Amino acid sequence: MLRIVLSLFLGLTLATAAAGADDTDTTRIKAELARAFPRVSFESAKLTPAPVAGLYEVELDTQVFYVTGDGKFVLFGDLVDLNTRASLTEERRGKIVSGLFDQVGEQNMIVIAPRKTKRTITVFTDVDCPYCAKLHLDVPELNKHGVKVRYLLYPRNGLGTETYRRSVAVWCAPDRVKAVGIAKAGGKLELKTCPNPVEQIYRLGQRVEISGTPTIFLDNGRRLAGYVAPARLLALLGLAAE
Repeated sequence: MLRIVLSLFLGLTLATAAAGADDTDTTRIKAELARAFPRVSFESAKLTPAPVAGLYEVELDTQVFYVTGDGKFVLFGDLVDLNTRASLTEERRGKIVSGLFDQVGEQNMIVIAPRKTKRTITVFTDVDCPYCAKLHLDVPELNKHGVKVRYLLYPRNGLGTETYRRSVAVWCAPDRVKAVGIAKAGGKLELKTCPNPVEQIYRLGQRVEISGTPTIFLDNGRRLAGYVAPARLLALLGLAAE
């Protein structure tokens, strides 16, 4: 996938863009990108004007980058609104990933919900990860403040590993919430097998470039890598004062 780390200072003027790229622009830009990156297919790429004059946003699978209207220059990196300090790129990526979670569905997650849900977090979790275990101990506190926790079982060392087999066993247990707690505490599990979404979740994690666990996604699409203390999580969710 296209990944280049750039550190750039750009003298660009923020502007209000049109709602979408016309067919002529899209065809021309895709042709230029295909010429520059012949090993990458841009047929499914979605192009829309970026909130910067002269730039287009390119959405290719889960990747977001920018290209000039003539297709001659490409920008890989985050586009930041200096007024709000928000990364517009991160927001877009978050929406893409949130859509993928909707496709997976809660039927393929382990959901630990409060009686009344105010906010939701979705967590790529490894049953043998120490910091995932630490986060799991915080779930009652998060539930108390109205946070629904949705686990995606992600064996970070790969398919066919012992962690993968333990993840499948958790899914196949009669009480998945209890089983995931036992697994995270280092307890023994009966290594049952059954139809399960673990491989599907692993493929999804690779697709969205999960490099470590836990990886937490807030319901606004924001991504948090690693363990986050409950006080900070609640603050990020706007629940700290409640």
